[in-house]
Amino acid sequence: MKVYIGFCLGLLLLLTSCNSYNKVLKSTDYDYKYEVAKEYYLLGKYAKSAMILDEMITIMKGTDKAEETLFMAGMSYYGMGDYETASYYFTSYYNSYPRGIYAEQSRFYTGETLYLAAPEPRLDQTATVRAIKELELFLEYYPKSRYKEVVQNMLYDLQNNLAQKEYETAKLYYNLGPYTGNFNFATNSSEANANNYESCVITAQNALRDYPYCIQREEFAILILKAKYQMAIQSVTEKKHERMRDALDEYYAFKNDYPESQYMDDANQMLKKINKEMGNRVEEELD
Repeated sequence: MKVYIGFCLGLLLLLTSCNSYNKVLKSTDYDYKYEVAKEYYLLGKYAKSAMILDEMITIMKGTDKAEETLFMAGMSYYGMGDYETASYYFTSYYNSYPRGIYAEQSRFYTGETLYLAAPEPRLDQTATVRAIKELELFLEYYPKSRYKEVVQNMLYDLQNNLAQKEYETAKLYYNLGPYTGNFNFATNSSEANANNYESCVITAQNALRDYPYCIQREEFAILILKAKYQMAIQSVTEKKHERMRDALDEYYAFKNDYPESQYMDDANQMLKKINKEMGNRVEEELD
């Protein structure tokens, strides 16, 4: 019996609440609606505050409540996890009020919402590039902001996403090394292979230049070495010596940068074969 009574009371409160909310939506007392929306926002009832604030943004324009209305709308959608709409409102805020009291927060949350909505590395990274641009602009506007460290960490993550995308592309070129279908213009299969490996090298080197602090640096480096090694091993006679020398230089660069690398055994095996191909003895003792 007590459970039944409790259920009925709860249902009554819910219906009363819904009825009260509908009255707020229909009300033409905009100051009252604004205060109710603010109360919903402060209570964390973001869906309700967002619906009221959507209407209030235009109505409050030009009043002393306009700034806060627009910012609360962005924060309501942010609280709901609708980052695309939140980003739209935050951007609208700092474009409308570049010196407003919420300008710094709006720029920060614009960048953060874009960061949170950024796709995984295997997908198109247009949104990631936009997020990076927005976060870099934030640091230009607010170099001493309390959000600075958070923004820098987000930038680091996003740049790693772009680097990972490039790594997957470079690795694909490397794996396509033996495939000659895309290079009908090549005079022979070995030069067709070289084009795939060369594309791998160029992609990896460009990524290291564009993202010098990415977490994939070592993976890019060993991929460049492996691609140059394959180019040399599979090369035509007239280009073999030059490519062997290039692969040898790449080996020493890799060893110098990553002496304790997990890939050193593979690198040392390549060194032995390079020296054998060049008719030289291994120039140093390998551990």
